[in-house]
Amino acid sequence: MATTSVASEQWSSRWGFFLAAIGFSVGLGNIWRFPFVTGDNGGSAFLIIYLVASLLIGLPLLIAELSIGRHGRRSPSGSIALIAEASGRSPRWQGIGVIAVFCVFMILTYYTVISGWTLDYIVRAVSGQFEGLSAAQSKSMFASLMSNPWRLIFWNTVIHVCVFLVVRRGVQSGIEKAVKVLMPILFVALFVMVIYGFIAGDMKAAATFLLEPDFSKVNASTVMYAIGQAFFSIGIGMGALIAFGAYLPEDYSIPASATGIVFADTGVAMLAGFAIFPFVFAYGLEPSGGSGLTFETLPIAFGQMSAGAIFGTLFFVLLFAAALSSCIGCAEAVAFWVNERFSISREASILYATVAAWLVGLITIFSLGAWSGFHPFDFVPPMKGMNIYSAIDFVAANILLLLGSLLMSVFAGWYISRTLTLEAMGVSDSTGFTIWRLLVQYIIPPVLFIALFFGLKG
Repeated sequence: MATTSVASEQWSSRWGFFLAAIGFSVGLGNIWRFPFVTGDNGGSAFLIIYLVASLLIGLPLLIAELSIGRHGRRSPSGSIALIAEASGRSPRWQGIGVIAVFCVFMILTYYTVISGWTLDYIVRAVSGQFEGLSAAQSKSMFASLMSNPWRLIFWNTVIHVCVFLVVRRGVQSGIEKAVKVLMPILFVALFVMVIYGFIAGDMKAAATFLLEPDFSKVNASTVMYAIGQAFFSIGIGMGALIAFGAYLPEDYSIPASATGIVFADTGVAMLAGFAIFPFVFAYGLEPSGGSGLTFETLPIAFGQMSAGAIFGTLFFVLLFAAALSSCIGCAEAVAFWVNERFSISREASILYATVAAWLVGLITIFSLGAWSGFHPFDFVPPMKGMNIYSAIDFVAANILLLLGSLLMSVFAGWYISRTLTLEAMGVSDSTGFTIWRLLVQYIIPPVLFIALFFGLKG
């Protein structure tokens, strides 16, 4: 077993931990992807499936990750190895933690690049570049950013410097202080955008798009899509929440905290829908998903509305807060593992982690521009036609995330004794615990296996 480094800090308050966990879970995908996916896949019909998936799959695994982290007080792999040893199991189970850390590192390498886009668009909004913007001009603006590697490298460097400066200071002085600033900014910006949507947007059309049930759009593929969205949105399978659990005081209720995280994560995503789509429909724009909505469509709306520069800036500040808080959580998990594995200082650990992520991020940057037509993995059927950036995203989100979580559910359900699990969770043996254990043992593994199968099919 590798050298272990026991967590020397704890969250100073429940609120600090809750904000940090929400900050990690709430990312760019919650702001621009989840609302579109909900509206395009049956509105409230999809939302119901998503909530069921979050509660029956996401919540039990979130409880397991936080419990393992708190009991082990080590990195994701170190905590799993400790619990495996205490349960009389092979230390090789720590490989689950290694998979999780590698997965979150890969996500960090390109998530920081995308986070840099938000800074670039804040500058554009403040400088009035959205004013009178046409659809063609908006597409050209985004394309010019993608084809400018030096601009992308600059913003990516800024993001990494911010992450380094926060994480190096530790849990209370770094991560907690950062999220206590970033999360209020996110919530205030969301509520202001929603209120302005009621005043200047088409809130009725937005509510219809997001909430009106359309069961004709629901099929087996929709169900799997909802499971995948819940999985990625909450942030399980990445090791970060095990790392956050390592800093949890013993008197914090893990089931209550995990439930709050799941509902807050979903609530932010729905609020984002009511902040964005009133303007999309009010200005006759097409509600498309992904970066097209955020970086190509919305600037047109901001350019047409009164006080568009103010609300455009507010919106991209909101995106920046969501993106940076997620990057901080990702980097914390990687730095914790590096610190434990190589027995070096925390500052050196986060320095190595951020420099490594920055270097690998160069591949993403060039894949967005000069290398966009380079498809080196065409010999792998699921990755045919993907550039390097798309392949990294596919491997992280469709393979490693699901594989690690599948192994985690098997380990937590079958290889940790009931007594040790109760001790790790800090709960008494009850009906609720029995339901949790049945879900982790019998329901989640086959569902994740099916999701992994479809993920490998691409």
